[in-house]
Amino acid sequence: MTWNVGGYLVLTVLATDNISSSSKQFSARFCSSGDTSCVEFTIHNVTRRESGPVICSLQGEYGSKTAQLYVQDSAVSEQFQLEPLHSTVLQGSDVQFKATVQGILQVMTWNVGGYLVLTVLATGNISSSSKQFSARFCSSGDTSSVEFTIHNVTRRESGPVICSVQGEYGSKTAQLYVQVPKPPDWTVLIALVVSIGGFALLVLLILGIIFCYKRRKEKQPNYQDEMSRRVRTQISVVDAAGQRQGQANAGYVPEGQTSVELSDSGFFQANGSNILEMPDVVNSNQVGNDYSSAYNTVDKSGFRKHRHATIV
Repeated sequence: MTWNVGGYLVLTVLATDNISSSSKQFSARFCSSGDTSCVEFTIHNVTRRESGPVICSLQGEYGSKTAQLYVQDSAVSEQFQLEPLHSTVLQGSDVQFKATVQGILQVMTWNVGGYLVLTVLATGNISSSSKQFSARFCSSGDTSSVEFTIHNVTRRESGPVICSVQGEYGSKTAQLYVQVPKPPDWTVLIALVVSIGGFALLVLLILGIIFCYKRRKEKQPNYQDEMSRRVRTQISVVDAAGQRQGQANAGYVPEGQTSVELSDSGFFQANGSNILEMPDVVNSNQVGNDYSSAYNTVDKSGFRKHRHATIV
């Protein structure tokens, strides 16, 4: 008697009561001692690989019989978990998925966007297609876990993320959604900066005008101050000239007076007048002085008349 599972011969029973199996997963025994007409065939730790036809054949006239084995997923999902199954992230950020396997892990693969991007071996070796994809392997007892990370996510990575475990565990699929952030609205900030800048420029312009006006006022005194300064200057010049050249003219004779008398003291006394006058002695060195102009005349009586004219 032979037993075939998944198209492979897995166990043989001889008439001599000898039983040979391809692995510990498959075993058989006779229903009762010494009775070779009944055989019990057992498949241990059933996986999806064993799903399908189970064929029992007898050499000779009996031929073969076929049974159908169905394996439900709920017996596998407890040994292989993937989380999260749905993930929504912003473009440019990182996203992480975690796969946990109960039992022996041989090879685990990760597919993103329909492409194989990372492979994890039971030895802990990890190979990645690019630096954008990385993984961290952790094993404790009969439990193995892999943390798979996609760095700097773009819209190209949106869609299914498939984690597959070769062997009895099959594959799990998670869905990745990538959101593109909206560009920031700078309208309010720009308006605020322009307003503050315009106000500051206006203040600086006003201060500049005030400063220039004050400087101009300091350089150009008003008309009254200028005239007062000129009058004070001319008075000072006249006073200085009078102190140097001015003197009393004791010999001045008014017009219309023709006779004078000489007294013992050397003074002249005009007729009809009580005024004593000294004859005018004109120093030739004083003629043409810059500070005053003198007109010298001699009348018929022989006396010199000396007149001063001062121009202010």
